[in-house]
Amino acid sequence: MKQLKDLALLLFIFTATLACTSSDKTEKPLPDYETVPQINLPDGFKIHVYAENVDNARSMVLGDKGTLFVGSRTAGKVYAIIDKDQDYQADQVIVIADNMNQPNGVAFLNGDLYVAEISKIWKFENIEEHLNSPPAPVLISDDFPTDGHHGWKYIAFGPDGKLYVPVGAPCNICLSDDEIYASITRMDPDGSNHEIFAHGIRNTVGFDWHPEDGTLWFTDNGRDWLGDNLPPDELNQAPQAGMHFGYPFCHSTGIADPEFGDQRNCDEFSFPVQDLGPHVAALGMLFYTGDMFPESYRNSILIAEHGSWNRSTPIGYRITRVELNGNTAVSYETFANGWLQNESPWGRPVDVIQMPNGSILVSDDTSGTIYNITYSSE
Repeated sequence: MKQLKDLALLLFIFTATLACTSSDKTEKPLPDYETVPQINLPDGFKIHVYAENVDNARSMVLGDKGTLFVGSRTAGKVYAIIDKDQDYQADQVIVIADNMNQPNGVAFLNGDLYVAEISKIWKFENIEEHLNSPPAPVLISDDFPTDGHHGWKYIAFGPDGKLYVPVGAPCNICLSDDEIYASITRMDPDGSNHEIFAHGIRNTVGFDWHPEDGTLWFTDNGRDWLGDNLPPDELNQAPQAGMHFGYPFCHSTGIADPEFGDQRNCDEFSFPVQDLGPHVAALGMLFYTGDMFPESYRNSILIAEHGSWNRSTPIGYRITRVELNGNTAVSYETFANGWLQNESPWGRPVDVIQMPNGSILVSDDTSGTIYNITYSSE
């Protein structure tokens, strides 16, 4: 009889321990925030304001301690956004750098924040310990051109530990003698071993690596002034170094450029995985790997389409989703829209990143807002 009592006591302790452990790992429920009624989303998804008054909010990256760092272009600022109580609504927005030359790109590695100006890469060391009194930045590289046209940069660290930095074409359509233009470059975190990774990329302002095989995927903005519907923007993949994606000779899946197309055969180049809308200005992209969204979203791509500026009927101003089967795109559809109302934009999405709880953030450089998109099946 005593053995049965002892066994029951052990079972009670074990069950209670499991319950406590499970409770400790459970995310606390988010408040029922006021949604943004203008934005349309699939059933079960909601959007609320994560942070506002973030002038010209552009590229985003999370620090190791949860600080959201945000770059800008015209504002010349870099922001640190703090969510002290982890309720997915910002409590404080700090300007940690000002008067910079279009500091669009931000990346984070080992406690340090990397910021890309047009021609320079800077590092703010141990930044999360010094948000209210940031250290003087360390110059990592000044090897980049000073051209303002497509000079702003998106940057990110790849699974190889290298910092990837694109260099846009210094024009709408041209062929430069300097091969660094219209490329993606990469370097070691200290700026050494700088090399060109891929060529023929007019202007990429967003990329990510496939979570299963580590392949680089990127968006690219097509050239202007070939009409409303040509050429499309592109979603590409670069499984190896040295690939050429066509610019300025060819666009999309074999559209020869009217000015440069007679110089090279389009079959020489790598074609996009998916044509995106013409002139949508596809910028930031993300492989979704979280657990919050439906299972069908896992490893699909979310793209921030900033929106057209030279099309008779505006297009873009939305978040789109590309579903993949292996490395083949099987669908391209709108995920979130409504930033364009009556052919007039009140907001323009720039970047999209995933949060620890599986929700996503979207930056908007027109309204100066960061949004949080969540999902619940209930």
